[in-house]
Amino acid sequence: MAIRLAIFDWDGTLMDSIGRIVTCVELAASDCGLPMPTQQQTQQIIGLSLGVGLAGLFGLEEGSESCDRLVDRYRYHYLHDNTPSPLFDGVTELLHDWHGRGVLLAVATGKSRRGLDRVLDETGLRPLFAASRGADEANSKPDPLMLRQLLDELKVPVNEAVMIGDSIHDLGMAKALGMASIGVTWGVHDKARLAEFEPVLMADTMAQLRGAFD
Repeated sequence: MAIRLAIFDWDGTLMDSIGRIVTCVELAASDCGLPMPTQQQTQQIIGLSLGVGLAGLFGLEEGSESCDRLVDRYRYHYLHDNTPSPLFDGVTELLHDWHGRGVLLAVATGKSRRGLDRVLDETGLRPLFAASRGADEANSKPDPLMLRQLLDELKVPVNEAVMIGDSIHDLGMAKALGMASIGVTWGVHDKARLAEFEPVLMADTMAQLRGAFD
C-alpha cells in the first residue's frame, strides 16, 4: 500500500480495554439506577463519543442532567477501576516498525482528549504519533470530521491515508470520507459487519496488520 499516514482507533484496536469499558458502564448504570445493559449491547457503542454512546445505550437525551451524571460516573469508574487494559500483543513493535519506515502515525478515538493523553503517557507511545484527535475535539464517529482535521494538520491527501479500526464506526468514518480502511477482527465487531464497509484489508492477527506495508 502506498500510504503515508496510518490513523488508528485506540480502544479495541491498540488497547485491550473492552472489558474495562463494559465494567465501567455497568458500574455507572448501577450508580444511576438504570437497567443493566448486556455486554453485547455495550460493545456496540465502543468507539462513539461517550455522551453519544451512553445516551443511545440508555435511551437518554445527550447533554441532559441524567446523561451528564451517567457520563461523570463512567469517567470516575474508568479512572479508578483496576480491570486490566493492556496494549494488544505486538502493538508496540508494529508502531515502532511503521514509524521507523517513515509512515506517519495518528490516533482518532472516541476517548476524550484527557483520556487519550493519559493512555499515551502511560504506554509511552506519545512520541510515535504525529497527531491525534479525541472525541471532544470533533464530532462523534462515524462523522469523518476528525479524519479531515488530521489530514489537514499533517498535510496528507486522503488517498495517501488509511484508517485502522475494530468497529463499524471507524470504518464508516473512513468510507464517508473516501479513505481506505483496514478492519481488525480482535475488537468489538466481527468480520462480517466490518466487511460491509469494504476495507482494503481484514487483519485477524497483529502480524497480518504489520505486513500491510510489506
